[in-house]
Amino acid sequence: MRLANVEGRASIAAGQGWADVATASGGRFGPSLPAVYEEWDDFSSWAPTAMIARAAVEVDEHQLGAPSPAPRQVFGIGLNYRAHAQESGVAPPERPATFTKFPSCITGPFADVVLPAGGTTDWEVELVVVIGRVARTVTRDAGWSCVAGVTVGQDLSERGLQFAAGGQFSLGKSYPGFGPTGPWLVTADELADADDLELGCSIDGEVVQRARTGDLIFSVPALIEELSAVLPLLPGDLIFTGTPSGVGMARRPARFLAPGEAIESWVEGVGTMRTRIVGDPPVG
Repeated sequence: MRLANVEGRASIAAGQGWADVATASGGRFGPSLPAVYEEWDDFSSWAPTAMIARAAVEVDEHQLGAPSPAPRQVFGIGLNYRAHAQESGVAPPERPATFTKFPSCITGPFADVVLPAGGTTDWEVELVVVIGRVARTVTRDAGWSCVAGVTVGQDLSERGLQFAAGGQFSLGKSYPGFGPTGPWLVTADELADADDLELGCSIDGEVVQRARTGDLIFSVPALIEELSAVLPLLPGDLIFTGTPSGVGMARRPARFLAPGEAIESWVEGVGTMRTRIVGDPPVG
């Protein structure tokens, strides 16, 4: 199943188009994405049997918003690919290096993002997990059962602020638009192997990152086990699972994003999103 945010309304893929969930279900589910995630078990049972093909309409990419537009919690996992830890000059962590992105940074898959002051904004393509049911002390074997689906994400990071805050990453990763996600959510059963997907990103057509999620140090189920042992994961929550090697700060010389550049980010079997970097960094 593929689930999209079409102008703020939950929509389900049907043939070559998208059907509005609230309309197709007679008001049983939706219309918002958060409402769907709150009833994920019932919704995911209803969706395969719904007669929605006739209700499907074509959707322009600019109508698409974030697949989970109002998460209550957004987790980021640092250094979760060995090659990225190596390029960062640190040892791979023994437990997930977890930080938060504040939910106000979340934006859609074809958004314009204005650079903040600082001039050291970096790219980080990631597989993003959307939680589908409350998860508390979940074992690794049951990890995927708590997932609504996955999507593509960029953990955009203003490195100057990130490393100037005493090891507290969250502010440097939470400027407006610093959490592009999309283009839609894909359930794990739609994927050939949910634990081993290619992901990557390019800047103005130049590929700067490419890897496979099979290289994650902590897999999706492992992350859910670790996080849910500490606090409940809630429907609609996001986990940015980590970025592979190829980030700008690790290059010599370092390379950072500039106004006018376009980032394309993709995950195999999920889709591609495009983020346009706009504006000059504000003064002061």
